Amino acid sequence: MTMRYNRLGSTGLIVSELCPGAMTFGTMPGRFGAIAGLDQDASTALVKQSFDAGINFIDTANVYSSGQSERFVGQALKDLGTARSDVIVATKAMGSMGQGPNDAGVSRFHLLHQIDASLERLGLDHVDLYQIHGWDTQTPMEEALRALEDIVRTGRARYIGVSNWAAWQIMKALGMAERLGLTKFASLQAYYTIAGRELEREIVPMLLSEGVGLMVWSPLAGGFLSGKYSRGDDDRSKGEGRRAEFDFPPVELDRGYAVIDAMRPIAESRGATVAQIALAWLLHQPVVSTVIVGAKRADQLADNIGACDIELTAAEVGQLDKVSRLPREYPGWMFAMQGAYRDTSVSPRRQPK
Repeated sequence: MTMRYNRLGSTGLIVSELCPGAMTFGTMPGRFGAIAGLDQDASTALVKQSFDAGINFIDTANVYSSGQSERFVGQALKDLGTARSDVIVATKAMGSMGQGPNDAGVSRFHLLHQIDASLERLGLDHVDLYQIHGWDTQTPMEEALRALEDIVRTGRARYIGVSNWAAWQIMKALGMAERLGLTKFASLQAYYTIAGRELEREIVPMLLSEGVGLMVWSPLAGGFLSGKYSRGDDDRSKGEGRRAEFDFPPVELDRGYAVIDAMRPIAESRGATVAQIALAWLLHQPVVSTVIVGAKRADQLADNIGACDIELTAAEVGQLDKVSRLPREYPGWMFAMQGAYRDTSVSPRRQPK
């Protein structure tokens, strides 16, 4: 198996194309209980397996198992004797960490408190990537950006990112950061799968235009693309896996099953799994910097890592693109219609990239 590496967006930071997500780490009851469940030893074993495969990146968040995930990540790094310069550690803040009105959000009050709390749990003096976990309707964007700038300037984070924002929100933040001379977002962490390509309408073109890296979460659509489900098997409460208890993210089933039907013969011809083909499709997308995989068992993680060895042919990529393509919406179909005659007026090798 050969692990490949990519730049995180337009930064000079080099990250492995797979990144273990530590949402499965922790045994605390709560909103992530259906996804988590791994104790310290099991978490450490998955971290070691990841590093042994050439992975240099790990992602967690303060809300995962109420902070226990961060503690498990930090203890794993300590127990494995991992050199700090050999691992890129990412965490996030925004979700509720208490009962008070200021225990959530991206206010200056909350972010400056939470970065210190995360570092204490991780046992580190800095994280490499500090991310806003979602959109806060109550905090002015400039306040959040200035707080993140202070976190970077004081050395508590090297880069900043965002998760689950719309294209216009990210563009506004990038423009504001440039105008004010603040650190810009290096990455977006977002949901993207071959069965859920909504990101391509507005966000993917924006990321490519602005040089923002994409970190994909839930690349198997919460287990829907694992290969366990087939057309007609609409009762996902049957059997094992994440979907049995937590049917998320939502999937448009007709398109989703069509994608699975197309991936099965490709997988069988290669002696691979459906999950590996789904991951390989993502790894072929130029916008993707890294794909976050959330395994609970060693065999699941090994299967995920095996996707790195799959080189889809142009014909296979084209077939999968066709069956999973989103229906055109305005203004997309207008762009295609109006741009077509302009494209024919310029030599193909002179077309803008």
